[in-house]
This record gives sequence, C-alpha cells and structure tokens, in this order.
Amino acid sequence: MDYKAEIKRLAKERDAVILAHNYQIDEIQEIADITGDSLGLSIEAAKTSNKVIVFCGVHFMAETAHMLAPEKTVLLPRLDAGCPMADMITGEKLAEFKAQHPGAVTVCYVNSTAEVKAQSDLCCTSGNAVNVIKSIQSDKILFVPDKNLGNYVQRFTDKEIILYPGFCPIHNRVTVPEIQQLRRENPDAVVVAHPECPPAVVDIADHVCSTSGIYTYCKTNPAKKFIIATETGVGYRLRLENPDKTFLFAYEGFTCKNMKKTTLKDVYECLLNMGNVITVDKDVAKKAVTCIERMLAIPRNE
Repeated sequence: MDYKAEIKRLAKERDAVILAHNYQIDEIQEIADITGDSLGLSIEAAKTSNKVIVFCGVHFMAETAHMLAPEKTVLLPRLDAGCPMADMITGEKLAEFKAQHPGAVTVCYVNSTAEVKAQSDLCCTSGNAVNVIKSIQSDKILFVPDKNLGNYVQRFTDKEIILYPGFCPIHNRVTVPEIQQLRRENPDAVVVAHPECPPAVVDIADHVCSTSGIYTYCKTNPAKKFIIATETGVGYRLRLENPDKTFLFAYEGFTCKNMKKTTLKDVYECLLNMGNVITVDKDVAKKAVTCIERMLAIPRNE
C-alpha cells in the first residue's frame, strides 16, 4: 500500500491537518502539513480551519493541542507514545512539592501533563524559559519537571530556583568526554546544545538554544560542520536546509524511542478509523490553558 498517498487522501476526506514534531522519523516529517516544536505545533493547529488534528508526537503534546483547540478532534497515532520526563511528575507529586515550598511561584516546562500545567502558575518552553523567569516578580520559583533546563535558566537570574529532580533521559545521557572526543576528531566543528543537556555539557557548548534556535543558528552560522547535542530527528530539517553542511550528533543513539514509534501505517490507521481521540477534563483544561496563556504573552529568547 502507498501509505503516503492514502494518508493524503484520508486527510483531505476527514478535513485533517497533520502535525509532526521535530523528533519524528523522516518519513513522518515528510508527510506533515506542519512541523515544529510541541507548543508551536499546537498554536498553529488551533489557527487552522481543519476539524481534525493528527498529532505525530507524544501524549502531552496532543493534550495541549486539544486544550488550545477544544472544538477540534485531536488524534494521537500511537497511544503508547509518552514522554519519560513528563511522567516523572504527577499532579499529586507537584502538590507535595508545592506544599514543601509555600509562597513560591510554580513554573512548569511545556513537556508536562495537563494536570501538572493546571497546578502551575506559568508554563515555559526551552525557547522562552529565561524570559519567563525574568518576568516573575517573586524571588522564589519552583521549576518542574526538568532540572537541567532549570539549571540553565539559573545562570541568567539571581532568583532562587528550586528544581524538581526530573530530566529527559536521552538529553541527560550526553557526556563531556563524548563531546570532547568529537571535537578532537572534528576541530572545525561548532558544538550546539539543547538546554535539556546536563550543566557540564552546556558549559562546553559554543551555543545553547531551543530546537528552533538550533535550526536558525546552523543556517546562519558560516561553519560547515556542527556537533548537535539534541535528538537526531532534527537532522532531517538541518540536512534539508543546509545540504552543504555536516551534522554530527553528540552520541550514537541520541534518539527518543517514544518519538520514533509513530509510523506511516499508524497515521493511516488513525485517520481511517478516527481512533485514539485525546481529550482533557474541562476543569483541568481551563486551569492549564490559563497557565499557557500567561506564558504566550512573554517573548521567546531562543
């Protein structure tokens, strides 16, 4: 079966827009109407006139899409595509964390569940985390769930940031010796790291930024070789936009298994059966959207 042709036909028939996160496999990014980061995709999808959103990503992303566009049907091709970092904190665990630090403002990374967003004061992305923290009046902030992103933000503020001990397993796995070895082998390469990487890796990177920031930086930087410290899925667009440049990843297997679960067959079957509908409790959604909207008023810092 020609899945790509069938997906295109069904998407038109169902009035669906197909979103693909930057970490999806190449062939999923190829068939997508819109590619990007999790929040950016949800915002774009909410603007479209399509009745159906097929979100090729992980569970919390589909939740966000539903919350920002509750009148649309949101489908997740693989229900078992989760986010280990988002799963490290629950609404219950956050309530306990907040109880230990009364009076603090709670900021949650967008890579979190709807119930965690609902209990947070503000949301942030890796692209605007620094500006979000700077915008807060309080000097005491709880940052959940990513300790590495929180550590990165701490470099830009004198506020007290209390970190929840969560992390992205694939970003947290990269080490300084691996980067140094690649540098020795490729002395002309520029090291670009995502702030979900450990502090020691951030320390030695030439540039640290969000995924969208990586695309911009690599496109505008005159260097011809880059060592990329983030998920290998970004290689699809990097190679597409910079055919004359070489991209090496910080370690072999820098891959999110959950993000790589979605196949063309999954997207086809999801559209065919209109299955795997993602919804969020209305009360939870209302609180979570407030948390997201407060963030959207703050500029990105990449």
